[in-house]
Amino acid sequence: MRKLFFLLLFLSESVCCQNKIPTDYFNNPIEIPLILSGSFGELRSNHFHSGLDIKTQQREGIPIYAPAGGHIKRIKVAHYGYGKALYVQHPNGYSTVYAHLKKYAGKIQEYVKKEQYKIEKYTIELFPEDTLLAVKKGDLIGYTGNSGSSGGPHLHFEIRDANSRPMNPLLFGIEIPDTKKPIVSSIFAYPLSDSAQVNKSRNPIKLRLISQKDGSYKVEKCTAIGEIGFGISTIDQQNGASNKNGVYQITSTFNGEEKFNVLFEKFSFAETRYLNRYIDYQYFKKNRNRVQKLFRESNNPLSLIKNDAENGVISIEEGFKSVYTIEVRDFKNNKITISIPIEGKSEKTSIPKKDNTTNDFIYANQATSITKGKFSIYIPANSFYEDTYLQIEAKGDTLKLHKDEIPLHKNITITVDASNYDKKDLSSLYIGRLNYKGDPYYNRTSIKEFKLSARTKILGSYILATDTTEPTIKAVSFENKKWISKNKTLKIKIDDDFSGISYYKATINGKFILMEYNYKKGVLTYNFDDDIISESENNLKVIVIDNVGNNATFEATFFRK
Repeated sequence: MRKLFFLLLFLSESVCCQNKIPTDYFNNPIEIPLILSGSFGELRSNHFHSGLDIKTQQREGIPIYAPAGGHIKRIKVAHYGYGKALYVQHPNGYSTVYAHLKKYAGKIQEYVKKEQYKIEKYTIELFPEDTLLAVKKGDLIGYTGNSGSSGGPHLHFEIRDANSRPMNPLLFGIEIPDTKKPIVSSIFAYPLSDSAQVNKSRNPIKLRLISQKDGSYKVEKCTAIGEIGFGISTIDQQNGASNKNGVYQITSTFNGEEKFNVLFEKFSFAETRYLNRYIDYQYFKKNRNRVQKLFRESNNPLSLIKNDAENGVISIEEGFKSVYTIEVRDFKNNKITISIPIEGKSEKTSIPKKDNTTNDFIYANQATSITKGKFSIYIPANSFYEDTYLQIEAKGDTLKLHKDEIPLHKNITITVDASNYDKKDLSSLYIGRLNYKGDPYYNRTSIKEFKLSARTKILGSYILATDTTEPTIKAVSFENKKWISKNKTLKIKIDDDFSGISYYKATINGKFILMEYNYKKGVLTYNFDDDIISESENNLKVIVIDNVGNNATFEATFFRK
């Protein structure tokens, strides 16, 4: 009963603390000027950015200090994604996250390395006991790096609430100098109802922006009829950097009444993929520019949207003149406005609605199975956000599954009948998605009898590919049968041209050694500080296996005092 009482007390205190966001609880995690290369809520591929990307002066190894007291609750080391990541739980219910680290500090590093050697594996996920790795405010906990899917040295920093939902760290008093207004690059209008049109077009249309003397924008007057919505392409920049970051808030009004309000303060990871419903996905795939639709379509539950009167859609009637206004602001309240004058006018359509009709129609709320040639496609219910036509063709070992212009929310399954192959050759086969060069990118493939299956969330062309080539392995930092007493590290280059690297293991004199894999450079690195060896003559053995099971072994001898 006492335990239950204290648990309820702790939870009530956490909830109480989180009703009012503390602005003086967290210090900055690094002691250099904070300049951002990425902001909270920024639009990324298939997700909203869940933290701040803090520049580290184009270098690694900058010390990271605990911004508040607490304990290490989770540690994850991965080749991809966050790379080396650290999660700190704080007593007020919030937690902080640090990603793409070069290494952990002190006892944390010792603990991680000990556990890695215990399981003889580099990638690992750990959940230490609350009392094992306690930290005080200002304690050194790690060093910034470039691990995982990072595009350059920086610190990815997050603050999460008690339900593990990422929140905008700027709400907590993290100061980023910013005197720049957001930048607007384009405005789009979307005819939504059957009879709707904008500027004689039944299709989404780009509107011409006209800059005003006061820094605002006005759109050239447009004519419209029916139900329409608008979209905006906009970014923000902070002082000291030219990175194209996300904005903090977008609000639209129609004749003075608020129609739509999106605020980038907090979201859950469960909803982050709905970004693909929020943006104009087709336009992005064709033009590499994300347009935020200022209206809520079906199957868009985003909590970032705070107001959507009539789903943000406006209705234009014949003969009426009106004004639609968009305001974009950043966290420092630098803002820019766009005014769109609209005249209600029905005109003869010069650009008819595009006809996307094909032989394959998918009802979004129903599961669908389709067979084309030797390929079968299973589409679970609610994989698509709306009913849609797909262009699907199969020719030999190639499946053209539409184009990547319609977003998928769930995995669909592609199965191919490989009964025309010899049974001994099946293990060399895999399903790969063809890239823009026509090369297959490996999809994790399972084999059952003569059928191969793979799951994917991306439309496009797929092929039944073959990989009979073993990976390549070569020394980088040493030569066979040479002395390397001054070396701090041992480096090996590994590569696989087809299905890609799946597994590697290295030993010296039969003892496992921990080698960090940098997939961006294809390099394995062992640090001699691990003190695994004590002999002068050492025999290195490296085994590498690709995704279909082809394997290669590299052996060499080196000498060390």
